[in-house]
Amino acid sequence: MIRAVFTLIALLTVPLGAEAACRQALALGLDVSGSVDAREYRQQIDGLAQALTDQRVQAALLALPGHAVDLLVYEWSGPGDQAVILPWTTIANAETLEGVTFQLRSTTRRVTTPGTALGTAMQLGAQLLAARSGCAKHTLDISGDGISNFGPRPRDIGESLEASGVTINALVIGADNPASGDSRQAEIGSLSSYFRAEVILGPDSFVQTALGFDDYARAMAEKLLRELDGLVFSELVLPAHAD
Repeated sequence: MIRAVFTLIALLTVPLGAEAACRQALALGLDVSGSVDAREYRQQIDGLAQALTDQRVQAALLALPGHAVDLLVYEWSGPGDQAVILPWTTIANAETLEGVTFQLRSTTRRVTTPGTALGTAMQLGAQLLAARSGCAKHTLDISGDGISNFGPRPRDIGESLEASGVTINALVIGADNPASGDSRQAEIGSLSSYFRAEVILGPDSFVQTALGFDDYARAMAEKLLRELDGLVFSELVLPAHAD
């Protein structure tokens, strides 16, 4: 049943065609499980939009005309409760990026199941990325504020996902209760260790941390910059032949 849902979503997001070569396919999975309340949901969605409007991120996304980044955003919670909220979009210019941020800010929360099916979210992200076979690099980002408690364990599916060539990075959202003081660092450290051991995979994969949803926009911008950094394509210039 879940596999059929994955296949349907992947087919619905296959591009009709792209004018520019794709240097990177970037899928972002947002945690909308029961631990994320209405305010935190809004901070996450708007935080992503804010990160995409960061001048440094915009410059990185648009740095290589003719070699675009393809972007997709989906939400995840329980094992059978995932949804694409931004289908594959080629970020070819500032106008397209503006449309993306407008669509994100216009998104309203769905009714979702409370579970945290992290392994299922990883499988879905990898399948969505497979629809962009023409892209030079495939990157999946998983945002989350807790460990998996439903569906396949991330560690049990890591090997098969890594074989597909996908890189998985994580944005870990820690507790933001100021009354907890220094214990916040211990909590986010423990959660980061879990994501580092169980979730991330592939060359140069990493964990980015946000100290609560208030810090989400800043952390997302830093993560996007790190992922886009170094993706430089040089044109091959052939020497002229002497007559």
